[in-house]
Amino acid sequence: MASILSNFWISSSFTLTEFNKPQSTGAQIRCSAAQESSVLSTDSVRVNGVSSAKEQERTIPLLESGDGHLAAAGLSTEHKKKKKNGEEEETVVLLEKLEPLWDDGYGTQSVKDYLDLANGIIKPDGGPPRWISPVECGPHVKNSPVLLFLPGMDGLGLGLMLHHKALGRVFEVWCLHIPVKDRTPFEELVKLVEETLRAQHASSPNKPIYLVGDSFGGCLALAVAARNPTIDLVLVLANPATSFNRSQLQPLLPLLEAMPKELHFTVPYLLSFVMGEPIKMAMVTVDATLPPRLVLEQLSGKLTGLLPRLSGLADIIPKETLLWKLKLLKSAAAYANSRLHAVRAEVLVLASGKDNMLPSGDEAQRLENSLQNCKVRYFKNNGHTILLEDGVNLLTIMKGTLKYRQSRKHDIVMDFVPPSKSEFKQALESNRFYRYLTGSVMLSTLEDGKIVRGLSGVPNEGPTILVGYHMLMGLELVPLIEEFLREKKILVRGIAHPTLFSHLVESDSKEFSFFDTLKIYGATPVSASNLFKLFKTKSHVLLYPGGAREALHRKDEMYKLFWPDQPEFVRMAAKFGATIVPFGVIGEDDIAELVLDYDDLMKIPVLNDNIRRNNEQSDFRVRANVTGEVANQELYFPGLLPKVPGRLYYLFGKPIQTKGKQELLKDREKARELYFQIKSQVENNMVYLIRKRKEDPYRNIFDRTTYRAFSAPIDQVPAFDP
Repeated sequence: MASILSNFWISSSFTLTEFNKPQSTGAQIRCSAAQESSVLSTDSVRVNGVSSAKEQERTIPLLESGDGHLAAAGLSTEHKKKKKNGEEEETVVLLEKLEPLWDDGYGTQSVKDYLDLANGIIKPDGGPPRWISPVECGPHVKNSPVLLFLPGMDGLGLGLMLHHKALGRVFEVWCLHIPVKDRTPFEELVKLVEETLRAQHASSPNKPIYLVGDSFGGCLALAVAARNPTIDLVLVLANPATSFNRSQLQPLLPLLEAMPKELHFTVPYLLSFVMGEPIKMAMVTVDATLPPRLVLEQLSGKLTGLLPRLSGLADIIPKETLLWKLKLLKSAAAYANSRLHAVRAEVLVLASGKDNMLPSGDEAQRLENSLQNCKVRYFKNNGHTILLEDGVNLLTIMKGTLKYRQSRKHDIVMDFVPPSKSEFKQALESNRFYRYLTGSVMLSTLEDGKIVRGLSGVPNEGPTILVGYHMLMGLELVPLIEEFLREKKILVRGIAHPTLFSHLVESDSKEFSFFDTLKIYGATPVSASNLFKLFKTKSHVLLYPGGAREALHRKDEMYKLFWPDQPEFVRMAAKFGATIVPFGVIGEDDIAELVLDYDDLMKIPVLNDNIRRNNEQSDFRVRANVTGEVANQELYFPGLLPKVPGRLYYLFGKPIQTKGKQELLKDREKARELYFQIKSQVENNMVYLIRKRKEDPYRNIFDRTTYRAFSAPIDQVPAFDP
């Protein structure tokens, strides 16, 4: 946290020195007490309103960050030593930004690591509930908001272990640790979190504060939010326990009270099957891209190593603690439910379909209807401990639902976090079949006009704008984005229709969808201000002047451009000296046949009414003031008939420099001339590709498959000679 809070005491007695040594898990933890310890040194002094022990006695040093606040050394910032007046002084170095394909560490830790680390942290130390921060969260980007993790029934504060490295790059992560023997009532825990919240808000009033609540922690987050409606909060609730009155654990209370202490060792095994999906837990560190036989071997080994460690749950949640936690859950649920009407925070609920502990699916729907600003994502194959299971990268979900921001108002350009290595690996795996079917060929044009295979002709530096033809249903998008990341490690940010960011694309299932993935990979609603910001940040931008009209063309309009008459982007490109790269793409006629277009669908009763109604509900008329065919951008799903796949072919034309061409800003006619030159080059690129693909011996999928079987991977199958 940028400032260690004014009523937080820090002492060597709370260092948990066993975690300052290398562990088998690779995880380290530092902590601060939430109140004064009975063994706190009498020589402690106040620093920026914070009590700390003498320098020579402290094992958790404090550093002053650039904004005058305090941060725990080695936690969420890099620190370097430099000489000043002959003495060593520590300074804080924050990350400027994250580059595409940054390492988020997802998949490097698992539940096994959680259980191993838990064995060390459960030892009684006489301390109260406190905040701990994993050292592995590492340095974060500048202006990162604070994230407070509120744990589930275990209370350890380790429930984000799989997500520490990823979250630690874009948040200042602090986790609430409630010792096993602690019996702090729910209302006191609410006050503890509330004090932290208010102190942080006072130091950074323009930043949001994130509360991630897991099960019991979800009740705690809602209770705190209800009591602080004027503070800018974002709540992420993982299977919140607000439905405890309908829980499977209710009948366990009398049974546990009557159970002999000698039999309590059996409870962890029962709870493990109630709380989570063991296979999902074990799959976290399994490489799913391997052949099925190797995946099964890895999974078997992980499960074999995980199950014996479940006995450790008896120490994490002994009988007396379990009884206390269940009673605490009951009071927490009642407290939170009685105050839902007062919650003004932004809320994201993650609900599991196989939660055997709570009816989380139904509860998510209830919370969505009860809260003013609530969004749900449903994970049908996960169990109660969703944050410790495979397939749920918390930061990825937050990015896909546009829940990450650094200030009061979300800015889709400035708050964007580029895709990480694990996200890109997941995308490649998910799209592997589509890449196999399309066998995309990328060509680009060098400065001397020579056409070459690959993207070497496209500038590496921004601002650069790729302007081209939008194929039917955007069939070209996925290979284009993936190839720029794979070959050049450049993220191309697409300018998209605003409807893709509205509630109209939310499915009834509430599952993580393709539209969420578009946001992860930088899709941005079309607007002049967003294009301005992208150019200003020297981004690579993907623009389709034909928009939805081109992507939803009629049967006889294939490879026809529907561009507006006015040069919408040329003058802004010139203002920033952006490089313009016209490109053509073909191949939709080899992938699918358009059998029902807009004209056909509007002749069908009921369907035509649905199309009209959906377009009326969409209040996003991108070109409301534009005349001509390009203004007809009704949204609908055409009827497509798949074909035996051919290939997609891309040709990026010779880059057009606008740097130094100030006349484009003043002379509208010159801007218009350049605009039509770009349009003409896009059309010529497609004519070239249509002619040359006839020379491709591997245009057919069967020929490519045969070649791949004996010669090369999918991205190295030859094509025609440029």
